[in-house]
Amino acid sequence: MDKVAGQNSAGAYLYPRIDPFDQRMLAVGDGHSVYLEQCGNPSGVPVVVLHGGPGGGCSPSMRRYFDPDIYRVVLFDQRGCGRSRPHASVADNTTWHLVADIELIRRTLDIEAWMVFGGSWGATLALIYAEAHPARVRHLILRGVFLMTEAELDWFYAGGAGRFWPDVWRRFVQMIPEAERGDLIAAYHKRLFSGDMMTETRFARAWAGWENTLASIDNDGPAGESPADYARAFARLENHYFTHRGFLDRDGQILDDIDRIADVPGTIVQGRYDMICPPVSADALHRAWPASRLDLVPRAGHALSEPGISAALVREMDRLAKG
Repeated sequence: MDKVAGQNSAGAYLYPRIDPFDQRMLAVGDGHSVYLEQCGNPSGVPVVVLHGGPGGGCSPSMRRYFDPDIYRVVLFDQRGCGRSRPHASVADNTTWHLVADIELIRRTLDIEAWMVFGGSWGATLALIYAEAHPARVRHLILRGVFLMTEAELDWFYAGGAGRFWPDVWRRFVQMIPEAERGDLIAAYHKRLFSGDMMTETRFARAWAGWENTLASIDNDGPAGESPADYARAFARLENHYFTHRGFLDRDGQILDDIDRIADVPGTIVQGRYDMICPPVSADALHRAWPASRLDLVPRAGHALSEPGISAALVREMDRLAKG
């Protein structure tokens, strides 16, 4: 039987389920503790998985992209989300706190350098981490590239994507009074941090619903409301980071600083029909970064679970495992 024998719900082949050999809460400072787990081969090639959002959290399915005989897989829930505590907190929660947390995890696990695997916001964070600590990165594996630029935020929150999903966009916009619709990130921020739990949850579900609906090429409308706790953490953290433009110094910073990872090899897996993070960003990254290779997956959207995306990522991790 092939080692890659399992299938996810979308039908994409993945490695069979593997359970963690290490699970713990790690105090990272500022009153935050993050959930951390390891699975696979304790003596294997280390790879850290950075989840999306911000605020999405890691899941057991994320373990299944890696040959458990080859890789030592490290996953964690970033500050404020998943099993990390305090839940849905934005205090002392910035990109640079997360970069420091990744380094603390690496040192705690006594890893000299590792592969970094991230999608969507996880790809953003992977790039920022690599630019800050290039000597600690053996290879970057990125999916659904998001460069944290004003143009990308405008695409998703100022009507660009809404041109393809006018009915869903209308529901998202109509949650906000007409006078505030010129800046939907700010308008939602006001409500997601209102201090009233019912209001925050209602607007969090709307925020998460807009993004989740556009995640897969197979979606044809809202798929139901997210659980309240998940939606509130996801929406508050994502909005917090977008309000502060990722806590970067300037628009376009990731590409401006790409020379810092000129010698770091990378793989970009991008859905051709990604409505959340359009391929233009992946293409720009690839052109600016000669050490990268770009795999544009036809008939695929944004989600990690897209069959074509999953297959491409498993193939790439298997290729890298062979050296």
